[in-house]
Amino acid sequence: MSTEAPSRTRRDIGVGFLIFFLTLSVLFLSNYDNPAISWSMVLKRLVWPLARLMFLIAVGLVVGNIIEGLGWVTKIATLSRPLLSFGHLCDYSGTAFTTAFFSGVAANTMLANYYEDKKISKKELFLSNFINGLPAFFLHLPTTFFIILPLTGIAGILYIVLTFLAAVLRTFCYLLYGRFALDAARCTVAVPLPEKRGWAQVWQGIKEKIPGRFFKIALYVVPIYVVVFIINKLGFFLWLRQLTAGFITTKLMPVEAVSVVIFSLAAEFTSGFAAAGALLQAGALTVKQTVLALLFGNIIAFPVRALRHQLPRYVGIFSPKLGTQMLLMSQSFRILSIFLVALVYFFFG
Repeated sequence: MSTEAPSRTRRDIGVGFLIFFLTLSVLFLSNYDNPAISWSMVLKRLVWPLARLMFLIAVGLVVGNIIEGLGWVTKIATLSRPLLSFGHLCDYSGTAFTTAFFSGVAANTMLANYYEDKKISKKELFLSNFINGLPAFFLHLPTTFFIILPLTGIAGILYIVLTFLAAVLRTFCYLLYGRFALDAARCTVAVPLPEKRGWAQVWQGIKEKIPGRFFKIALYVVPIYVVVFIINKLGFFLWLRQLTAGFITTKLMPVEAVSVVIFSLAAEFTSGFAAAGALLQAGALTVKQTVLALLFGNIIAFPVRALRHQLPRYVGIFSPKLGTQMLLMSQSFRILSIFLVALVYFFFG
């Protein structure tokens, strides 16, 4: 071990305590004599979700090490290899892709781990993260489907189908880019898969690697998560949503449809679908107008939700620069694909 490692560790610990102290200070000051934030709310909306997020990150780190150490990378990757091999993505990316069907946080943690160990390139890291948006769609589908369907009926089904087509379109474009930008030979030559090890060796690797990497991630996740929580409770995101909603005019859609968009921006997405369903049942909107209103609401609201929910975990799991770049690019591609699908539906639906 180099002499720089202990000093770097001490520096990280010092920075960690400083960030932790500043986080608690900001939280206390924002909570002091502020009716918008109570300690019970902090416990329910901040402490528990943050603890759950950190637990999932820890699970992702441990699972990634176990899968790699026991030589399961190839076995798990076989499930997605027929798809990802078209984009010249290696088995490490395939393992993360399969994991993303169960946990997006765990999949991203595994990708960050592989990238830090130089098992995948930066280009493959970005592509793999983008492609994991497809399993993420299926991961959240059961919850969204049984919320959307009772509220909006056929319009909700069309909305789900169109957003799924947008996800498929994005995935195909990512794979097509990977097929021309990545060299398939590196998967077997430049980055060989590790040999199978025993449980004792795997456990030793976990004890050596996981604490440092987990602490490094927590240095960014915890303070950013707290800051986002505070500015959300102080009304910043509500203001930003309402400001964004002002760009939707009645020239694009009826006044009633604008209200659907505003509902989806001013509250959680369930409120937007509830408003859409009510207007649809009352005959104020047609099915097509409802679907388009929901798609536009998705386009405008999702970047705000991404900033609120995804930025802390992206910055923490990857790095401030890398995570921000990845999040901005993925959301830009997502918006573009949904807009193209909405445009096709507008003219031919």
